[in-house]
Amino acid sequence: MSPRGGAIPAASAPGSADARRRSPVSTRDVVFLLMRNLILLDLAGPADAFRNANSRVPGSYRLRFVAPQPTVALAGGLIFAGCEPLPARLRRGTVLVIMGSAGDGFDPRDPATRQIIDWLRSTANSTLLMCVCGGSVLAAHAGLLAGRECTTHHSLIEELRRVEPHARVLENRIFVKDGQVFTSAGVTAGLDLALHVIGEQLNVHVAADIARALVVYMRRAGTDPALSPWVMYRNHLHPAVHRVQDAVTRDPTARWRLAELSGVACTSARNLSRLFAEHAGCSPHKYVQLIRFAVAKELVMQTRVGLNQVAERAGFHSAQQLRRIWLRWEAQPPSLFRDPYGRSSEGTRNRGKTGTDNRDGEDVLPR
Repeated sequence: MSPRGGAIPAASAPGSADARRRSPVSTRDVVFLLMRNLILLDLAGPADAFRNANSRVPGSYRLRFVAPQPTVALAGGLIFAGCEPLPARLRRGTVLVIMGSAGDGFDPRDPATRQIIDWLRSTANSTLLMCVCGGSVLAAHAGLLAGRECTTHHSLIEELRRVEPHARVLENRIFVKDGQVFTSAGVTAGLDLALHVIGEQLNVHVAADIARALVVYMRRAGTDPALSPWVMYRNHLHPAVHRVQDAVTRDPTARWRLAELSGVACTSARNLSRLFAEHAGCSPHKYVQLIRFAVAKELVMQTRVGLNQVAERAGFHSAQQLRRIWLRWEAQPPSLFRDPYGRSSEGTRNRGKTGTDNRDGEDVLPR
């Protein structure tokens, strides 16, 4: 398999209104550093995100794949051939992507690894650096994380602290941004990071379109925990609590009073509250609100639906209640997640019609 390919063909005519609105000033290079035992998913997720970005915004990105040798054996046995040699310099503004390695990690005494570390020290300072998973450790060996906030895969946190004691290593983060240096957690977090960079450089709604095309449920932010709303509070083994959570996620808009939920669990309302607190770490009330919030956020970001209709479709009693619950999980109001080109505008017709809602008691879950 050859990684050569350069820029991706445009998906829409360069002269179209959409292309003119989104066309970047110049093409950015996205350089993927390939090395022995590279984890394929570290590469595939970000590469496809940038490929999709270029198809939506023609000329935005050019993908390049560089390595110390023309042929690289990835973890699992896949062979990449025709790789570009390590360039003597990179254009300012290049997005440089460093990925993790399977096995025993990075040994700086290995000649091939030492060559890469030396190359990073001499060329990476003018780039936007993206470290995926264990790529953070390689960047630390090259001295690129000194004095910075950063993160990596949870199994490599202590190694990263050991390699670069002058970095502030953060745990349980999807990704961390410090200036022009981005570091991310596990392999799938590299896709979240790529979408974030695309959103910053092009448009947040371009990133949302890509997430939808790649069947990524929700584009996560760097400050989000490492779990999406759909899997939060589910790191337990209690079957009755899982039954309730499954029922809520299948139909978030149902009238989920505590009595109905306890019926699903086949236990009393009081015992269900105790089981949720013990095994899920939240109340049934909070879990229902979280799932409804997740549905509402997707509708706000991806549709034209007004906020009253969003509230109704997500299971909230009113837009006012949705706004109040929204601010428990997001620092910014729903209006700031709307498309500036009007594709999901809330519109003025819904203003002043939210009414009031005082049905937030723990024993009765508001609809």
